[in-house]
Amino acid sequence: MALADGNGAAIFGEEQEALVLKSWALMKKDSADLGLRFFLKIFEIAPSAKQMFSFLRDSDVPLEKNPKLKTHAMSVFVMTCEAAAQLRKAGKVTVRETTLKRLGATHFKYGVADGHFEVTRFALLETIKEALPADMWSLEMKNAWSEAYNQLVAAIKQEMKPAA
Repeated sequence: MALADGNGAAIFGEEQEALVLKSWALMKKDSADLGLRFFLKIFEIAPSAKQMFSFLRDSDVPLEKNPKLKTHAMSVFVMTCEAAAQLRKAGKVTVRETTLKRLGATHFKYGVADGHFEVTRFALLETIKEALPADMWSLEMKNAWSEAYNQLVAAIKQEMKPAA
């Protein structure tokens, strides 16, 4: 369970950090494949999400073979996992401020809403669950990754405004 600080914000605890670090260490070497699986899950749950990506709109290339999707998916998966792995040590989301501003502006521009973030959370957790040995996945692991994701999304949402 996440602890809360005096303002009611969730605190990412030592146990959550240990679970995220241990699982990320196992997944890191497969991040290209896992990133692609993560995005394929998103599109399986919400096929209309493909329209949010300009490089997919007019492409005849199957999703799993699209080089731009592969590159994008890996960078998103790695950034998400690295941000989760740094969360407790840094005490906040460690994505560079310029990256966060760009992410916020891009998500704003394409009309990303809470429902999109929920689909993405579900796809992320399912991808991690499938990537880890069965005995490693637990409610605690799920909650640790979910809390890390929530904090990253909160940081992105704070920057969701038109690009300056």
